[in-house]
Amino acid sequence: MPRKVKRVSREQPRVRPAGESSGENPYAEILLDVAHRVAEGESLDEQLRSLVEIATQVIGADRGTLFLNDPETHELYSRVAQGNLKREIRVLNHTGIAGHVFSSGKGEIVEDAYSDRRFNRSVDQQTGYRTRNIICAPIKTVRGEVIGAIEVLNKKRGPFISEDLELLEAMATSAAAFLQRSIFMEKTEKERRRESEFMSVVSEVSTEIQLGALLQKIMATVTKMLNAERSTLFVNDEKTSELYTEIGEGLGATTIRFPNRLGIAGAVFTSGQSVNIPHAYADLRFNPEFDKKTGFFTRSILCTPVVNKDGKIIGVTQVLNKRGGPFAGGDEARLKAFTAQVAIALENAKLFDEVQNMKNYNEAMLESMSNAVITVDEEGKIVTCNTAGLRITRAGPSEILRKPAVEFFTGKNSWILERQKQVEQAGKLDVVMDAEMEFGGEKVSVNATTLPLINVKQKKLGTMVMLEDISEEKRVKSTMARYMDPAIADQLLASGQDVLGGLSSTVTILFSDIRSFTTLTEQLGAQGTVGLLNEYFTLMVDCIQREGGMLDKFIGDAIMAAFGVPVAKGEDEDRAVRAAVAMICELTLFNKARVSRGLKPVDIGIGINTDEVVSGNIGSPKRMNYTIIGDGVNLASRLEAANKQYHTRILVSEFTYKKLKGTYRSREVDQVVVQGKTEPVVVYEVLDYHTEESFPNLMEALNQFKHGLAEYRKQRWDLAAGAFHEALRLNPADKVSEMYAERCDYFKAHPPGDDWDGVWVMKSK
Repeated sequence: MPRKVKRVSREQPRVRPAGESSGENPYAEILLDVAHRVAEGESLDEQLRSLVEIATQVIGADRGTLFLNDPETHELYSRVAQGNLKREIRVLNHTGIAGHVFSSGKGEIVEDAYSDRRFNRSVDQQTGYRTRNIICAPIKTVRGEVIGAIEVLNKKRGPFISEDLELLEAMATSAAAFLQRSIFMEKTEKERRRESEFMSVVSEVSTEIQLGALLQKIMATVTKMLNAERSTLFVNDEKTSELYTEIGEGLGATTIRFPNRLGIAGAVFTSGQSVNIPHAYADLRFNPEFDKKTGFFTRSILCTPVVNKDGKIIGVTQVLNKRGGPFAGGDEARLKAFTAQVAIALENAKLFDEVQNMKNYNEAMLESMSNAVITVDEEGKIVTCNTAGLRITRAGPSEILRKPAVEFFTGKNSWILERQKQVEQAGKLDVVMDAEMEFGGEKVSVNATTLPLINVKQKKLGTMVMLEDISEEKRVKSTMARYMDPAIADQLLASGQDVLGGLSSTVTILFSDIRSFTTLTEQLGAQGTVGLLNEYFTLMVDCIQREGGMLDKFIGDAIMAAFGVPVAKGEDEDRAVRAAVAMICELTLFNKARVSRGLKPVDIGIGINTDEVVSGNIGSPKRMNYTIIGDGVNLASRLEAANKQYHTRILVSEFTYKKLKGTYRSREVDQVVVQGKTEPVVVYEVLDYHTEESFPNLMEALNQFKHGLAEYRKQRWDLAAGAFHEALRLNPADKVSEMYAERCDYFKAHPPGDDWDGVWVMKSK
């Protein structure tokens, strides 16, 4: 159907002077009525309602809508809509018929709304109303500035004519001055209320001293103030040159850290210039990775620096996704004003946070000390006592804190008081070695150090008493005995070496793990699983310690052990291999007993590697653990896991194999690149635990396998396959030979090429 659109434009309707006859100007009386009724409106809403009512009635239409332009959002908004639809409507000021009239400044008559591509049918669909024809006029001021548009819908008798448009334009122009004044007054009042609310919010936020709570308040305020979806305030960490936040509004309690030069926030921090990005994904500085992690979709971004009173940038505020469109210039101004006001509060909160962290650090340091730390003030009262002090003195907090020192240090402990007096008088520390004290009826040998407490002004504050329990060696020995043979622990303690300190050395690492452990636990239940592990671990740890190995840790059902720490014994590689063989042999006997009781056997894999690692007491101030770390540990773990793919039980890296001094029944299994590595490692299988029953014709089969592997590396697939099949004939259960026979068939059908080096890349752990 062809579009029936008649467009009539008027630069300015001609209104005759008041002195002329109303017959010559039929609009004069109407325009005067419009001016009076609009002027009588006490609010902008009332004025809009009056203008629409008069225009609809005079022109004889069904209903009308008046749109005003919002210059901040570039939208047309309607406060008055007659009929069933009684809500605010917002559209971009260049869309629809009203948007076209507003942009062009020329009125239009649309005879058939549904045939006009600019007409938006969604409002009709929501309300059930049917728009037939439309007349739309711009609302112009006397200076010709277009401030909105007025639409009148569905003329009751006949179509709209040019005289209707002329009258509508005249009425709009007559009311424009009043509307413009009311818009200005409403905007002024809104700004006044906003300023009042702004200062109230700033005052409330500025009273917060906790950094996390302050950031949360600021972000909640900014998000609400700018009608956004999310906001984040990033604070600069001068020590690490990172921007960080403890909370993101809409994200929950999330800590984010990144270099203060990266991303949009980093660009704003380094340049000191605000950015307003309407389309985030079109900006090359935007990093979409965080969106991918959280599922959030960033549309628009407003980011501004936070500057303190000295002009130093201390952070940035980032606001995401303004509801209803992009961020406007007013949003940027409000955000800058707000961040300027809260900058002082932010610096105060940072300072308080640093002081609190230092306090917590000092307290944690005292609590983590193994020595007793007891402070006594000038009045002779005990002020503080750390956890070690409570343990060594066998006292509870109420029994020692705020008690006079002369009442607590009595009897055999009274000598401490004499030392305190000497220290107070001389102002120098005093040390007593291997002194005897008694607490809770128990004798304790201590090294006692008494120090004077003096502030920065050299004023005496009291004394500090530090007690070192020198029977700690017994506890160290007890702890070390859990990891290694007690004889080695005695030897180390006698040598006086700092065995728990950091040490770089060459160590052989052993990893073992139970196969299909999850299935076992499901069958055994909680109690049965614990019983099984206790029996199993007892046997395995005995095998490790008999060879002088150190148990590093249990990792679920896995065991990590090391040979060569805390001191090397020589032949550490052989001791590790012998321990692994013993573990498999012990497991065979263990499984026979289990099967006789109707229980399922347990199978394990063992990986062994030799490398330079770092050993030492590693952990937090409150919990330490003697362990080893390094790349060689990871390779041993990967070899243990590789047993599953090769259907083997003990796999040894070339770094261990080349250092073995003993002779073992073994074979080269593969050149493999384990996961996480780029360089291939030659892997060997140790078979010394086998009997003739478990691996018949062992040496003959190994010879055939060795011959097959040599031909395999030369890409002589038929010769290699023949050798592997011969090895399988000697031992049909040899899964490694079976695997290579299958590889030969595959490579014969899919030749790898002349540059093939025989290396196998492992895809899984």
